[in-house]
Amino acid sequence: MNIFSFLKFICGISFFLFGMKIMSSELEKLTGGRLETVLRNVTSKPLPSLLLGALITVAMQSSSAVTVMLVGLVNSGIMAFSQTVAVTYGANIGTTLTAWILSLSGLSGDSVALQLLKPENFSPVLAFAGVFFSMFSKKEKRRSVGSVFVGFAVLMYGMSFMTDAVAPLAEIPEFTSFVGLLDNPLLGVLIGTVFTCIIQSSAASIGILQALAISGSITYAAAVPVVTGLNIGTCITAVLSSVGATPKAKRVAFMHTAVNVFGTVICMTAFVIADIFFHPAVFETNATAWGIAAVHTAFNVITAAVLMPFTKQLVRLAEAVIKDAPEKKKDSHLYCPDERLLVTPSVAVTECFSFTLKMSDTARTMIENAFNVLFNYDKKEAEKITAAEDRLDRYEDALGTYLVKVSSAELADSDSRTVSGMLRAIGNFERLGDHAVNLLDAATEINSKKTVFSDSARREIEVLENALREILALSSRAFAFNDIDAASHVEPLEEVVDGLTEKAKANHVERLKNGSCTIEQGFVFNDIMTNFERISDHCSNIAGAVLELNTDGAFDMHRYLNGIKESHGEFDGEVRRYGEKYTF
Repeated sequence: MNIFSFLKFICGISFFLFGMKIMSSELEKLTGGRLETVLRNVTSKPLPSLLLGALITVAMQSSSAVTVMLVGLVNSGIMAFSQTVAVTYGANIGTTLTAWILSLSGLSGDSVALQLLKPENFSPVLAFAGVFFSMFSKKEKRRSVGSVFVGFAVLMYGMSFMTDAVAPLAEIPEFTSFVGLLDNPLLGVLIGTVFTCIIQSSAASIGILQALAISGSITYAAAVPVVTGLNIGTCITAVLSSVGATPKAKRVAFMHTAVNVFGTVICMTAFVIADIFFHPAVFETNATAWGIAAVHTAFNVITAAVLMPFTKQLVRLAEAVIKDAPEKKKDSHLYCPDERLLVTPSVAVTECFSFTLKMSDTARTMIENAFNVLFNYDKKEAEKITAAEDRLDRYEDALGTYLVKVSSAELADSDSRTVSGMLRAIGNFERLGDHAVNLLDAATEINSKKTVFSDSARREIEVLENALREILALSSRAFAFNDIDAASHVEPLEEVVDGLTEKAKANHVERLKNGSCTIEQGFVFNDIMTNFERISDHCSNIAGAVLELNTDGAFDMHRYLNGIKESHGEFDGEVRRYGEKYTF
């Protein structure tokens, strides 16, 4: 063992961690927001939740990332703490898949079929296919699959480097003496815990342990305590992510740690008793990569099986250790997702969409309430509109800042378009709120001055209100359900609203000439018409954001509008239909 072997070992760890990061991020891209949807459907039933936790961890190749995501979801109030416990059991089991994949490096035999199963033999093929997909495929999913292949190849070569680097250790007396110390279970658990805390990757710890096993440097008596310890060490990521979180979110990190600590106590107690009273010969035999993978899986399965019946007691323990703090309003959590969700960008995008829908509902409700108070002023309703405007401003500020952070992450093309569309939409939702307040100001003036409009003016306002209710419904539906058909109906109706507002203003001029309306009424009437027109404009912009979500390339709203208006035919037919429906 010399300095070059050490450098090769460091290179191996670096390749391993880098390959794991690539695989994890690209797999998360492939699964997209479906992870968040799956977690939302987690129930209180333990077994389905455990299976979901295992599947999500297999998809993401990181139990730490899953746990951090759970902390964020609980902190945002999206999930209840009690729902996460079984998911934690499943995450611990799902992460053991990596150890089984790595154990393929320990295969031995002369048959071609067996040799092809060895990662160092099929990794070059995956690397070539991955590079080919990444460079030449136009489909995003194929490029992501290619990156996963490349990441896997890099990871396996890192494993191979580590195995080669540690091979000479078996011949070094000092190292043999050190491994002998690991026969002390407490020391083995401590080393596994501390090392995994430092590198924050149980997969890398398992990989190093398997590399030692392949070189014949470690026995089961030394390996088993280290395996249990690394399960505790991997909890450090969740613990760090819970700093500054709500007590309920902190309990997720506590539970993750408690489950692994209790599992270690249970399994190590059984291990020590078996060693003292039965002295199994297997404990003194050299560990294999397969054996370490089996120990890792057995530990997490046994832990889940033993502790699952006591889930309620564990929940009560977490609540007793981490007590509820006095409620403090955290505005950022009310108006945008928890920042911890940024560890899984696709989940963060999905949650941002949920918050954007809240903006949409708030803006639409404000407009409709403003219509209601226009000629039937109510102070309580007016206060609701003002309060809602404050919420919309906070949404735009917090959510816009959060979306900018999300956009800087590595996103799938579809998620990037979604973020871009949301950034366009939230500004329009906020402006809709501004126009609702403007209409409220008009209502306040009408009420305070006891202004009375002519029957024809009231009729024109009523017709436009009905048209705006429909265009608001269309744009809201288009955005909420990505409904392209609804979005396509917005622009023809917006054209009709523009025409109606111009006609209403012209009619008002005639009423001024014949004395049926006053100049003072005219100012208020024109303000109302201007806000009606602006509301329809923003609905058109929202529909454009929906169309942008469904466009692969750059979307030009002006080009789109000019295109559909110049095409005549269907667009003109829609305009005529709406013109017949809304007329005065």
